[in-house]
Amino acid sequence: MSNYVQLEKLGEGTYATVFKGRSRTTNEIVALKEIHLDAEEGTPSTAIREISLMKELKHVNIVRLHDVIHTETKLVLIFEYCEQDLKKYMDTHGERGALDPGTVRSFMFQLLKGTAFCHDNRVLHRDLKPQNLLINRKGELKLGDFGLARAFGVPVNTFSNEVVTLWYRAPDVLLGSRTYNTSIDVWSCGCIFAEMITGVPLFRGRDNQDQLLNIMRIIGTPDERVLRKIAADSPEIQLKQYPRYPKVPWQQVVPKASPQAIDLLERLLQFDPTKRITAQEALMHPYFTTPAAPLYGQPQYPYPQQAAEHAFSTQMADARQQQQQQQQQQLAFQQQQMQQMQQPSGPPNQYYTPSGQYAQQYAQGR
Repeated sequence: MSNYVQLEKLGEGTYATVFKGRSRTTNEIVALKEIHLDAEEGTPSTAIREISLMKELKHVNIVRLHDVIHTETKLVLIFEYCEQDLKKYMDTHGERGALDPGTVRSFMFQLLKGTAFCHDNRVLHRDLKPQNLLINRKGELKLGDFGLARAFGVPVNTFSNEVVTLWYRAPDVLLGSRTYNTSIDVWSCGCIFAEMITGVPLFRGRDNQDQLLNIMRIIGTPDERVLRKIAADSPEIQLKQYPRYPKVPWQQVVPKASPQAIDLLERLLQFDPTKRITAQEALMHPYFTTPAAPLYGQPQYPYPQQAAEHAFSTQMADARQQQQQQQQQQLAFQQQQMQQMQQPSGPPNQYYTPSGQYAQQYAQGR
């Protein structure tokens, strides 16, 4: 720790305390996440998981892990420093917590970029919420706190259903599913999207059952077939009779949202996890790819508007380039499959993926 100076305490979590710090060698401001080690239990599994995953995840919308320092009494993770999290940002810069449309669109795009990168690298964050999304002076949003994150393989493993802070937890997880996949992060993104627009959490349950009923009161009670399909993947789920709530029009739930924003929100917040849009698909939604609707009120960026627009346009260009590359990979994969099918020596290769979303990536040997 001799290379870093503690400046002030930023916060305290379940197993760690975070300080603002400064590097003695570079004068760079950093975040120091101190994890105190138990003499008997050793290093917490959450810390090991966070370190192993974040060493591999290098992306502008994921907080960067600079270094790890290990002593007899504590483990210190050195992260890039961000001035505040999204929750504090909304409280400080929003109108009763609600952000202006330009800010919402920029932050939502960056949230989906970081999430899509995690999913492309077979990582589930599993705890996306405003408090775990960090904002720096340049208006860059970064995914942080990967203590609950998990790598997933082929097929998707069975996980614990005690994931994601209650208000951002997907209904299939609330039901008790242990075979979830990337769709649980997509649901959390939808909840955060609505919260940025309205300034208040969308679903505020007291416990699992109350949270599930709150979801049904807004998006409607799903068809019995949907419930049975979710339960079929997880035998431990015990279904019960739920009140038949009609769906509330999204225009009433988020009255200030544009039609394109409402369409994206509805695609993110599907009760059936197989119906939810993927993070990569969401990036190409018209909400991002068409000119923005007229703003209600002036943008409230705490940094130059030109910088925000430049960052957004750059990210859009990157997304279009990435989509073209994926289309080319998919075409090449299909051509390869056709060639193999025409060969009499044996059956074509088969690839199994959790939801069919990443066939071309697995085909390329990722």
